[in-house]
Amino acid sequence: MKPIRWMRSSREDLKAFPEDARGELGHSLHLVQSGERPRNEKMLHGDLSGVSELVADSEDGNTYRCVYTVRLELFVYVLHCFEKKATRGIATPKRELDVIRRRLKEAREEYHRYQRSHNAKNR
Repeated sequence: MKPIRWMRSSREDLKAFPEDARGELGHSLHLVQSGERPRNEKMLHGDLSGVSELVADSEDGNTYRCVYTVRLELFVYVLHCFEKKATRGIATPKRELDVIRRRLKEAREEYHRYQRSHNAKNR
């Protein structure tokens, strides 16, 4: 089971979601940790290939998303959790994509620091 690393406010953001959306996304993250692919997973493309998005619709009529990557082998990095405001179709808004890109960069840097310190301890 891969441990989860929460980037910045992603954990608190998920906790603020309605109970039904939070429960579905939490269950899906548990499946991801176990190496499974949840049914509500969508792969992102382009410069965000290797990043996936979990989608949950809530009884309140809103859609909630949890974006993560498993490309940094030892961990599941949860990059961003947010409510999708339906302003223009199903596309993820640019400002949310910018947050995801920044946090992915930070996750890569954190992972490389972890690898360096772990390798130094094993020498």
